[in-house]
Amino acid sequence: MTTLARRKFLSSAWALPVLAAPLSSVAKPISEKSGQVKLGVSSYSYWHFRPPKVSIETVIDKTARLGVEGVDILHRQMDSEKPEYLQKLKRHAFLNGVDLISLSIHQDFVSPDSDSRKRNVEHTKKCIELAYQMGIPCIRLNSGRWGTAKNFNHLMELRGNEPILKGYTLKDGFRWCIDCIEECLPKAAECGVHLALENHWGLTRTPEGLLHIANAIESPWLGVLMDTGNFLENPYDKLEQIAPKTTFVQAKTYYGGGEWYTLNLDYDRIAAILRKVGYKGYVSIEFEGKAPADEGVAKSVAMLRKAFA
Repeated sequence: MTTLARRKFLSSAWALPVLAAPLSSVAKPISEKSGQVKLGVSSYSYWHFRPPKVSIETVIDKTARLGVEGVDILHRQMDSEKPEYLQKLKRHAFLNGVDLISLSIHQDFVSPDSDSRKRNVEHTKKCIELAYQMGIPCIRLNSGRWGTAKNFNHLMELRGNEPILKGYTLKDGFRWCIDCIEECLPKAAECGVHLALENHWGLTRTPEGLLHIANAIESPWLGVLMDTGNFLENPYDKLEQIAPKTTFVQAKTYYGGGEWYTLNLDYDRIAAILRKVGYKGYVSIEFEGKAPADEGVAKSVAMLRKAFA
């Protein structure tokens, strides 16, 4: 075709009337198509801090076989922090069609010792960098707790209601926590890693405590992680209070009876709470029951798929 003929063809083509596509073939807006949340599996579901430890690679394999979209990695379950290990996990997840969706870390900002708070800030920054290297967009934060309970089992005996450290006040704890999170935010913004503060005992045992911290910090890099199993009394009213600020969800299940306690959670009701606020993020399963993990996680997947469908 000559240059002149090509020009005539193009000009005539633009002049042709545009035929309307059938309505069924027109793509719907994203907001209409993305009504169903994506599920994830926490690696904690397969390892409750007792031997033998289950590898993250194994959790990725199991998650892929269940057809679940993502894995929420428990930092303490990782075999290493070396770059080659991080990239190995990233590659393994990609080849299995699984997203790495969150890194759940442990840190404690509630301490009168400024050196202790500084160490925990630096640990959090390091974990933000680890998440960045693995392509993980979110980390789970704790507020920390007073340390007056002897151990976690004692804390559970207290129903998470730990006495305040003698000589200090709740106001002190909130100030330490808020200041520490604010120190971490520039690193979060630099790496593009979202910080999700969990209702995880300590200062965040109540919705009022959790929201006091979340509302005190104005940043797009801080949100709330809703753990459905960490409000032991009247959970639905409390989950409803934190739902508007929720950016990640960890959904507890207890098949076979819970390791520390058992809640009979109504996930149809929880799904309705999240739909009401337009939540479209991940819901990561944290199976915390005594049944075999493969059984408990599979049942949890089926139940949550139905609840959030």
